Amino acid sequence: MRNEVSVIEEIQQRPLLRPLIFWLTGIILQTCFPLQTLAFVLPIAAAIIILFSFIASGTQVAPYEGRPVWGIVIALITVFMAIEMTHLAEQSRGVVAELSFLQLKAQEVQARMVEKLTVLSLPDNYRAMLATITVNFRRAMSAELRNQFSVGGVSHLLSVSGFHVGIVCAFVRALLSVLPKRGKTSNILKYALSMLMVWSFTYISGLTTAAVRAAIMISIYLTGTVSGRMHDKYNTLAGAAFCMLVYNPFYLYSVGFQLSFIAVFFILYLQPRFSKLITIKNPLIATPWTILTVTLSAQLGTCFLCCFYFGQTSMVFIFTNLALSFLANLLIPATLLWMITPEWMPGFAILSTTVESLARSTMWIVESFASVPGARLALRFDFITMILSYISLFLCILYFRRHRYSLLVATLITVIVIIAYNIYR
Repeated sequence: MRNEVSVIEEIQQRPLLRPLIFWLTGIILQTCFPLQTLAFVLPIAAAIIILFSFIASGTQVAPYEGRPVWGIVIALITVFMAIEMTHLAEQSRGVVAELSFLQLKAQEVQARMVEKLTVLSLPDNYRAMLATITVNFRRAMSAELRNQFSVGGVSHLLSVSGFHVGIVCAFVRALLSVLPKRGKTSNILKYALSMLMVWSFTYISGLTTAAVRAAIMISIYLTGTVSGRMHDKYNTLAGAAFCMLVYNPFYLYSVGFQLSFIAVFFILYLQPRFSKLITIKNPLIATPWTILTVTLSAQLGTCFLCCFYFGQTSMVFIFTNLALSFLANLLIPATLLWMITPEWMPGFAILSTTVESLARSTMWIVESFASVPGARLALRFDFITMILSYISLFLCILYFRRHRYSLLVATLITVIVIIAYNIYR
């Protein structure tokens, strides 16, 4: 009973998690059992509950003690809206929509930025890599290059994601650090410029699922910071997921959406616990250790999903991410800065040389680790195996959190079931 109360308390501390759960319920119900007509029973039931609540209370306004009743009403309405929104999204699927004026302009800006890469003294695949990791221009990307990044366990670099948005935000905040640290006007200016740059980068890069998720989370974080309000990392993640699923319920079934959110969840939960295993005070060692713990957390959370969708996982991801995370923090802002810098500007040649050197170093690392024997482990999961694997993982995490022998036994039983199921299959 204590465990149930603790879970409820954790949900209550994160108000955005509750509407997300109700919205997910409506999406799954509609996609599994089309209920757009029967769903009208839900708002009718909500209206009946409200009516009886007023009659029972004998007042014009619902009393404070009626909060559970209002919670049920909100849950019913939220599920109803999710079902109807999913139904509308189903009807619009397959319809090719015309690009808006802003989308066309964004593509024009993207093309102009990529066209400038021809000035660099680099091979075509190097320029294709730069175009992809900066503004998500993927047309010149070859299958061989994608495979090299996948085998090296750094395919996330080839799709503008939260990693890229975070780098851009950190770079912008570093540039804005010259402004006064105190003062309401200074804080508002930093907030406005940061939001403008983050969303401009997200928009020009094609509004990828992971980039939008990161931009929403950063927006919630920055808004909470400038307004002086406390922000919870899980509540922020739930808010980003809820906003995206309200806009398009079928994001739920997008590979990018699933990989992005599950990776961030495991980073938020596991990385602080991994980092506490070893106390490191030397900053030269602490930074690689942080990168290592982040990489392990993300890989642990996404490995089963990757085996389900792609049938493989990387065995050298730790080494490639340690090197490339550092290089990418330099390469991405340097390339973006080079793209928007006029050629007549003093220092342009130095910036060009820097970008070329970083690009060559990045590709050398990717090609070197991709050619290592056994760098890729072919492992194909079906849906049942994936679900059972995540159940065993969560049971294992709960065991290390609560130290209960029954959880360890449940974990071992789940692993045995996975093995037996695959032998039978």
